[in-house]
Amino acid sequence: MFNVQSIRDEFPILSTLMNDKPLIYLDNAATSQKPLSVIQAVEDFYKTSNSNIHRGVFRLSEQATLQYEATRGLFAEFISAEKETEIVFVKGVTEAINLVSYGFAQSILKEGDEVLISEMEHHANIVPWQIACEQTGAVLKVIPVLDDGSLDLLAFESLLSEKTKLLSIVHISNSLGTINPIKSMIDKAHSIGVPVLVDGAQSAPHMEVDVRDLDCDFYVFSGHKLFAPTGVGVLYGKEKWLEKLPPYQSGGDMIEKVDFGGTTFKGIPGKFEAGTPNISGVIGLSKAIQYLQKLDRKEAMAHEDALLKQATEGLNEIDGLRLIGTAEAKASIVSFVFDAIHAHDVGTFLDAGGIAIRTGHHCTMPLLKRFNVPATARASFAFYNNLNDVDCLVESLKKMKSFFYE
Repeated sequence: MFNVQSIRDEFPILSTLMNDKPLIYLDNAATSQKPLSVIQAVEDFYKTSNSNIHRGVFRLSEQATLQYEATRGLFAEFISAEKETEIVFVKGVTEAINLVSYGFAQSILKEGDEVLISEMEHHANIVPWQIACEQTGAVLKVIPVLDDGSLDLLAFESLLSEKTKLLSIVHISNSLGTINPIKSMIDKAHSIGVPVLVDGAQSAPHMEVDVRDLDCDFYVFSGHKLFAPTGVGVLYGKEKWLEKLPPYQSGGDMIEKVDFGGTTFKGIPGKFEAGTPNISGVIGLSKAIQYLQKLDRKEAMAHEDALLKQATEGLNEIDGLRLIGTAEAKASIVSFVFDAIHAHDVGTFLDAGGIAIRTGHHCTMPLLKRFNVPATARASFAFYNNLNDVDCLVESLKKMKSFFYE
């Protein structure tokens, strides 16, 4: 039995008040809340171990270094990577994709080549590739989205060609909740020698991920959506690809030797990790992963599916409300619009009742343009949400409709 209340007790912020009402937090696709174990791990680092890593010979620095480096194997295990050297620490998905796009622009892409993305991508998986294509003369190709919010897979197959040098695709849409058929897409891309980057920002928190089973070449995720601190994330890359890519940033700690006549760099993953890292963030992320590993992930996923089902049924009962994204395969995200109420007004009304949702374009402006809406209201659930949260959302939207329409 999945005990939601005992889990909620481990997240301090869920017991706070917002506008004198119990907080109902439904913005997990933007950032998730943190369990006490993560908060304490970050606090404990600064209280007992705070020191820079790798370069100090004193005990405190060695202690911090051991604590930091011990996490790399944990992250590899979390996504079933073959080697811990395939794990690169980054600030988050945005930096991870920029690192790969920079590397491709520097060493792989040339004029006439193609990069394939989809219409449902986050801006972080659009803009870096636009820049890479502008710099190299490559062409950005886009897989269209169908009316239900799923990918047009026939179009995908027609767009995939010998000119394609990379498929960079989101696993779960942050705006629609659509779960893309990543494994079959990777298989098709690999059948003609095309490498694949998977944006796992939304999938890593909500499902078990096995990068070797997927056989993706790159997989990226952010800590702050994974119940960990902000400013930390992971880039997984197959060894052969990380070896091919040049350093993204340069400076301290990613070098073997510096001389005015030239510099030699560390091997992977060190050559990608310039400067002092977010040490406490990495430690916090390791605690978040340890927390998740203690959960029954399958039960947690089933619980989130139940939340999605109840939310979808409840929202469909409200006249004048239209769901955006109704694909058969969905994660626990619902986006919706009202015929005569702007999404921002929806968010403001709900906030007065202590309900936190996201409103706007969700960094997916091309996707919302495809659905001919300027913004949506989005409720996104995590395993610590309960059915009462869903009921409060639906009832508050009904009250709001009466308030605006009468």
